[in-house]
Amino acid sequence: MVRLYAEELTVRYDDRTIFERLSVHIPDRQITAIIGPNGCGKSTLLKTLTRIISPQSGAVILDGQAISQQHTKELAKKMAILPQTPEAASGLTVAELVSYGRFPYQKGFGRLTKQDYEAIDWALHMTKTADLKHRPVDALSGGQRQRVWIAMALAQETDIIFLDEPTTYLDIAHQLEVLELLERLNKEEGRTIVMVLHDINQAARFADYIIAMKGGAIIKSGRSEDVICREVLRDVFGIDADIGRDPRTNKPVCLTYHLLREAYSS
Repeated sequence: MVRLYAEELTVRYDDRTIFERLSVHIPDRQITAIIGPNGCGKSTLLKTLTRIISPQSGAVILDGQAISQQHTKELAKKMAILPQTPEAASGLTVAELVSYGRFPYQKGFGRLTKQDYEAIDWALHMTKTADLKHRPVDALSGGQRQRVWIAMALAQETDIIFLDEPTTYLDIAHQLEVLELLERLNKEEGRTIVMVLHDINQAARFADYIIAMKGGAIIKSGRSEDVICREVLRDVFGIDADIGRDPRTNKPVCLTYHLLREAYSS
């Protein structure tokens, strides 16, 4: 049984249609990567699946019920989202930021309980940010900051975590650090991870399931072997790619490519 799926979604901004009658399912307890060119609807799909954006038609179903009909706090106990460029209020410490992940569980005056503090400490431990607990978020490096935001999402104790381009603006080492953390959360904690990625080789390496989009449509979805191939990359990105195998993971890897001018111009 698939817990999360969307049926016949149509989303428009003013007079521009982002996607129309789009259906998709998200595999449980797997890592799903959404790839595609700029402006194809990747982030819009992520925001629609998490109720940040309401579709003009269609529905997103979680646990047999449309998310539009679920109470905000109850929904926040099931799914967490890390946006593309998260911002924290100036002066917040790491512990204070991560504590915001406990909002769905707070009652009355919103005081943190013993259970809340345990969840915060666990999230800091999982992301290896416990030593940063009392430092201002503003003083952290990009990689540290990203791990702290993930800790906040973990403190929410949700089964599903959405991330919009979690490796953007990070150097290659910190990108790998973040992706390995998400992989560990999936393998060891059974979390369902859904993320938008620009790097197709990272998607191939870390995702169990890939959704390739172009022009508001899903061109291909499936295992990395099904999606990271010459034909699909030609259709989606307008490139002619040479595909090999990663010697460490045996996953497909784009070795080199060139732009197909006629495909790109169309």
